Amino acid sequence: MIPVPVPARQPAAWQALWRDAIRDPAELLSLVGLDALAARVSAPASAHFPLRVPRGYAARMRHGDPADPLLRQVLPFDDEDRMVPGFGLDAVGDGAAKGGTGVIHKYDGRALLIATGSCAIHCRYCFRRHFPYAEETAAAAGWASALDYLRANPTVREVILSGGDPLSLATLKLAELTDALRGLPQVARLRLHTRLPVVLPERVDTPFLDWISALPWPIAMVVHANHANEIDGAVRAAFADLRRAGVHLLNQAVLLRGVNDTLDAQAHLAEALFDAGALPYYLHVLDRVHGTAHFEVPEDEALALHRALHARLPGYLLPRLAREEPGMAGKTLLGPAAAS
Repeated sequence: MIPVPVPARQPAAWQALWRDAIRDPAELLSLVGLDALAARVSAPASAHFPLRVPRGYAARMRHGDPADPLLRQVLPFDDEDRMVPGFGLDAVGDGAAKGGTGVIHKYDGRALLIATGSCAIHCRYCFRRHFPYAEETAAAAGWASALDYLRANPTVREVILSGGDPLSLATLKLAELTDALRGLPQVARLRLHTRLPVVLPERVDTPFLDWISALPWPIAMVVHANHANEIDGAVRAAFADLRRAGVHLLNQAVLLRGVNDTLDAQAHLAEALFDAGALPYYLHVLDRVHGTAHFEVPEDEALALHRALHARLPGYLLPRLAREEPGMAGKTLLGPAAAS
């Protein structure tokens, strides 16, 4: 009797893992052995900007450590309830730079599409946590308004997909846009800003890789990791698959108090990124959005840290320290990069 082949065990589809995300702060704290921290969870912050954490990401947190850098990025602490002068709802001027529906056009030659308001993880420092996604989503109505805007602005040579997280859209929905972009001869590059390959690496599946590898433009993917502990074997495998598909991988991080505001944390992050196949790109000082003040590192401390990092790392591993300021022609560079 010829044995029947047993199909290889397939990983869970990313959509199922998305739906199974942790949404209850009490459940997350129980999983990491920190039930006592429940008293510091903010009910108002949880209601306005609910917790959402993929279970695979939570598994990377250190059990029993209230200072775990991954936990601090996602748990809605009561610090978010403080009203702090200088912190508002739109710290980077997205509203003033609106083009078509879901289009933000700040800089010459490139336009950013708010592909969706959905994310696989809700980062507490998010600079778009107050963004009106219900009215400003570029993917609505088959990307019609966004495509009309791009046709009317032929100087836009680079299209940037952001959000929310563009990889939270189905691959077929992303293909709907790129099929239309093929008809716009001015488009020379496509860029994706995404956290999913870090927090839900299963999103980088075969249909996604087939789609992205067949695109006619150079593809830059700017991923988002803030700490070396976020980069595990599954993330490294996803990065490797993306690189084999021809994607250029860069990382942007945010400098966060209590998460990555030490020399060792920044150096280990840069080295872990490079080992995984991504180049450090930007290290952003905090965008001053309401609810995030407890994460802020003063600029003089940020500059001192960046100078120390400059002395410790080779130049290709040094991210550019930057601030985004409304109305400027580009990011404002701080530290060694600003003087070069």
